[in-house]
Amino acid sequence: MSDDLKAQLERSQAEVEALRSELEETNRGVVALYAELDEQAEQLKHATQLKSRFLSYMSHEFRTPIGATLSLVRLLLDRVDGPLTSEQERQVRFIQTTCEEFSSMVDDLLDLAKIESGRLDVSPAWFEMMDLFAALRGMFKPILDNQELNLVFEEPVGLTRLYTDDRKLAQILRNFISNALKFTAQGEVRVSAQVEGEGMIRFAVADTGIGIPAENLPALFNDFSQVKAPIQKRLRGTGLGLALSRQLATLLGGSVEVQSVVGQGSVFSVIVPVQMHPVQEANSD
Repeated sequence: MSDDLKAQLERSQAEVEALRSELEETNRGVVALYAELDEQAEQLKHATQLKSRFLSYMSHEFRTPIGATLSLVRLLLDRVDGPLTSEQERQVRFIQTTCEEFSSMVDDLLDLAKIESGRLDVSPAWFEMMDLFAALRGMFKPILDNQELNLVFEEPVGLTRLYTDDRKLAQILRNFISNALKFTAQGEVRVSAQVEGEGMIRFAVADTGIGIPAENLPALFNDFSQVKAPIQKRLRGTGLGLALSRQLATLLGGSVEVQSVVGQGSVFSVIVPVQMHPVQEANSD
């Protein structure tokens, strides 16, 4: 073997050793990175479980005092212990409204905790959409006291029956309608349903309210997200209603959307399958 060839072979062997050493170092780094990611994933899972337990425990603990307060309010409004002055009745009704809002917030927190822990069951069944709309209309009629605002339910076109969890769908629409009524001083809130694409249906809640700036739309369905607006300072809420609606829509195999123009109004939509698929039902167990 010539000296040149021998020197070239030695250089090649040195390069191979250097490459092997570099690969081993890279592998050790990758293994360490995977270990760190696994640890962080475990910590995140643990933190999520703790948060879900806290929300569930807190929600259950709040139910007793809320229920007791509402029971006392009903006794006062029924004049069981005697008549009330007009001012006393106004204050008692304020307490009632506040407690009912608080109760709704607690329900949202509990549902979010159940979803995150995988304990929220989905129970699909066939039902008539007009029955759903009639129930929602009856629910909001007693609280719709603004003479300049109309709540309109359009008759569904092209489809009458739906196979999904009607209670969870109604919960999504209640959140959309409630928000629309809060942020609409005059005009109308219109609820509609129409077939969209193959085997899907879109429920839309359109209002003529204050609208939402475009920069706020991407985060609107995040937990505790609220639009910064002058009217928001006068309205209570946790910002959980829309986040919960998105989670519920996902459970039903659908999604949520929003379109809005400041000063003109907003349209909140939930798109769900006309017939919930067996795979989605199995995933919910």
